[in-house]
Amino acid sequence: MSDNLQEAAPSRRVKANAVRALSMDAVQRANSGHPGMPMGMADIAEVLWADYLRHNPANPKWPDRDRFVLSNGHGSMLLYALLHLSGYDLSLEEIKRFRQLHSKTPGHPEFGETPGVETTTGPLGQGLANAVGMAIGEKVLAAHFNRDGHVVVDHRTFVFAGDGCLMEGISHEACSLAGTLGLGKLIVFYDDNGISIDGDVQGWFTDDTAKRFAAYGWQVISDVDGHDSGAVAAAIAAACDDEARPSLICCRTVIGWGSPNKQGKESCHGAALGEDEVALVRETIGWPHPPFEIPDSVYAAWDARGSGARLEAEWDRRLASYRAAYPQLARDLSRRLDGELPSDWLATVAGCVSATAARAGSVATRRASQLALEQLGPAVPELVGGSADLTGSNLTMWSGSKAISRSDADGNYIFYGVREFAMSAIMNGMALHGGLCPYGGTFLIFSDYARNAVRMAALMGVPTIFVYTHDSIGLGEDGPTHQAVEQTATLRLIPNMSVWRPCDAVETVVAWQAAIERRAGPTSLLLSRQSLPHQERAEAQLQAIRRGGYVLRDCNGEPDAIIIATGSEVALATEAAATLAERGRRVRVVSMPCTDVFDAQDDAYREAVLPAAVISRVAVEAAVSACWYRYVGAAGKVIGIDSFGMSAPAAKLFEHYGLTAARVAAAVEELLTARQGAAAAGGGP
Repeated sequence: MSDNLQEAAPSRRVKANAVRALSMDAVQRANSGHPGMPMGMADIAEVLWADYLRHNPANPKWPDRDRFVLSNGHGSMLLYALLHLSGYDLSLEEIKRFRQLHSKTPGHPEFGETPGVETTTGPLGQGLANAVGMAIGEKVLAAHFNRDGHVVVDHRTFVFAGDGCLMEGISHEACSLAGTLGLGKLIVFYDDNGISIDGDVQGWFTDDTAKRFAAYGWQVISDVDGHDSGAVAAAIAAACDDEARPSLICCRTVIGWGSPNKQGKESCHGAALGEDEVALVRETIGWPHPPFEIPDSVYAAWDARGSGARLEAEWDRRLASYRAAYPQLARDLSRRLDGELPSDWLATVAGCVSATAARAGSVATRRASQLALEQLGPAVPELVGGSADLTGSNLTMWSGSKAISRSDADGNYIFYGVREFAMSAIMNGMALHGGLCPYGGTFLIFSDYARNAVRMAALMGVPTIFVYTHDSIGLGEDGPTHQAVEQTATLRLIPNMSVWRPCDAVETVVAWQAAIERRAGPTSLLLSRQSLPHQERAEAQLQAIRRGGYVLRDCNGEPDAIIIATGSEVALATEAAATLAERGRRVRVVSMPCTDVFDAQDDAYREAVLPAAVISRVAVEAAVSACWYRYVGAAGKVIGIDSFGMSAPAAKLFEHYGLTAARVAAAVEELLTARQGAAAAGGGP
């Protein structure tokens, strides 16, 4: 076999074999990884990267590059090999350090860790959904900025996906929407190798994938031999020719191609081949070079730095011509691609806060969110909103919203349908693409449907904005299936997730400001269904909202007790404090709309808000109680809900669960009485 392959092998096959060799050698050295997919898809990758992918290894952030997403991210060595061979800043030493601590070649591709990696993949199907978001980003920006004779946004999104990606439900959600929107510059390669970790997929995956995607409205190019470079090239050309529909190229491949004893079997999917089998692969594919040795001629054939520089230089010339013809559009495009906010942003926000404070009305914070968008939206044209079939409930659409459609992508709103998971991952893709600031809404309870995409946003540090309304038992009659109880706490537990739960319209504006300004991670806005009263504030208090927690109501002298609250429960706290003040108790109320921002403040500020000497503390939130003990301490009390809700009007539920001002006041009295009793027993004052 080896002699025949070597004699028949064209230079394409030799280049593909370099990918196979690096992949199997790196996995073998780490004794961990997935060699089968890289070996099976190497021929497809060689054709795509050599002849079609427009990229510049010297500038992985070139705005008009094609995007390449490895949705089947377990085969990460395929991508690392391609990046290394093409000339990206990914050295051979990093390839040798595959899956090792602090290497640039982690087990699954991680955005921000490796030059050229467009998104973090590994949770199957999400890379595909991210790619849908990237393709939407390209289509929206192209529709808005391109002009006749001046095309400055024009690139494709290519995706490798496997059986696992297509088994995951998110693939249905995302690809259905991609077909509806006519994302013609999205091209997906389906690695149809028939194998997953458990073995032959015929035992659990018998879908007619081609008909499935045809039903979505995709162009489907079926039965492509993934090891025939000519067939692959013809399929890519056909996909590129049809810009009215996304394309699925169904490639028949052999997992672990070239491994005489393991190809076509699950044994090469998720484990190193073994030293003996690696040696046999070298013999079989005619690769005589030692591990991690690539001939100069192969490096030269793969090197894309020259062509990449020429492609970017040509785009620079087009951009210069565009800038001369449309200077304002060019400035706005550059600002948005650079992730910068308009120069008048802070003035716009200040005006919005002042106007909202002056209005001083009771309003549900979901409605306050919509009112904030009415004022902030015109100033930030990169905002692209949407909802998972709850627009009228989430109130994510404002008067300047325009739906994005197949025929007209020059809009700023997406009707996602009932697709919470895909919506979240698609928004991540738009954020990764650049030039857009995506936000999308659903009920807080349904964040669970989307949880892994929400987590991935935090892991990648992308500025996606998740708008979650109906944030508690305040939802009322829909009952425990729709009432969020544990979701607020679990969102706060996600590292790098910023969670805001505002108590009124003013805090809602500040929450939106923080979300839009945040560049290093996502934000979740938790908003009420029911109306909440306006809270009066002095100017210093208005400024302090941005610090996550602040003194909303204070007393004369050192407080006897502190009540900490968020969202709809702040009104209970202020009412309880007023009642206690009538009894001669000195009580401070701290509104803490964002615990993570408050936790990031300096020690002096946190001590000024929550003095350590004041140990009589009560926290109140219509959610699980556990996370609040870090603020109230062992001597404090938490009034929350540590069970599921029930179906009833909201007011009845708050009363039933003890979320009332009277209960809060009583809890404070209990703490103060107990402390006084302890002091008396100890002979103190």
